[in-house]
Amino acid sequence: MKKKTKAIKKNRTKMQEKMAKIKSTTLPGIDATKRTFRDTLFRSIYSGKDDRSKRWLLSLYNALSDKNYTDISALEITTIDDVIYVTMKNDLSFLINSEMHLFEQQSTVNPNMPLRGLIYFSQLYQKEVAKRNLDIFGRTRIKIPSPKFVVFYNGKQEQDDIVKYRLSELFELKDESREFEWTATVININKNHNESLQKKCESLYHYCVFVDRVKANLDKRMKPEDAINEAVDFAIKGNFLDGYFKEQRMNIVGNLLTEFNQEDYDRNRRAEGFEDGVEYGERQATISNAKNLLKLNKLSAEEIADCCSLPLEQVLALKDEILIMH
Repeated sequence: MKKKTKAIKKNRTKMQEKMAKIKSTTLPGIDATKRTFRDTLFRSIYSGKDDRSKRWLLSLYNALSDKNYTDISALEITTIDDVIYVTMKNDLSFLINSEMHLFEQQSTVNPNMPLRGLIYFSQLYQKEVAKRNLDIFGRTRIKIPSPKFVVFYNGKQEQDDIVKYRLSELFELKDESREFEWTATVININKNHNESLQKKCESLYHYCVFVDRVKANLDKRMKPEDAINEAVDFAIKGNFLDGYFKEQRMNIVGNLLTEFNQEDYDRNRRAEGFEDGVEYGERQATISNAKNLLKLNKLSAEEIADCCSLPLEQVLALKDEILIMH
């Protein structure tokens, strides 16, 4: 036990040193350790925090559903800002037309999205039941909004235009009944994918063009800060999002720099861990150690990920698993 404690302390020190290095490369006021609580560009655009953002969100909904809503008052923003254990990167939820929508942007392929969505939706429905004072124990059948979960994917790994991940695919025992199902629809918004959707929604088109520009700059070996700034200049010149890039330049550059640094950090940890050939027995022992640390509730998910050389996403999945079991 003493050896494990010493190893944990050593790994925590290594993590603190690496995170300090990450912080030194970001802009003042931007904390790289708080990516869970930081509004990234996608969420900032579609947060619905003001009328302009609601118009963009409504246009995205219309493009996806082939509707033609024009009244932003039809939207009711239901995003839960203080969800800690789900730690979804860009969760946005809203009610419209008796439907509960959850939108998320992801830059990594994640087949566990149905489970994460289910956990998030359970809280949304709890709030909805309480708000409408519905009696879930009564004899009368209550009515609730139908769920719609869409993930917008713009990562490097090749994906089809549309991919559907189902909760039943995660069951340890195969279940053909489909009686317990939850679906995440992943829409690829990378260049040359789902172009008709982007044409129907100008705000999404502007977002995608900007992200593609940053990626192209990075492929040219530009430094992240230069790559982002050049893309922001390009967006400002094109008046993307009605001047939003000019207004929010510092926030956009700062947040994206932090995001790139964190993604590099996570990628390095994964490379040092499982992806480079850790034996199965060691892997199982590591997972067991991570679960024990999570149950102690004394370290953050990020610290446990570093201590155990696990991908952060895997630690978060283990955390969700423990919460469901308890």
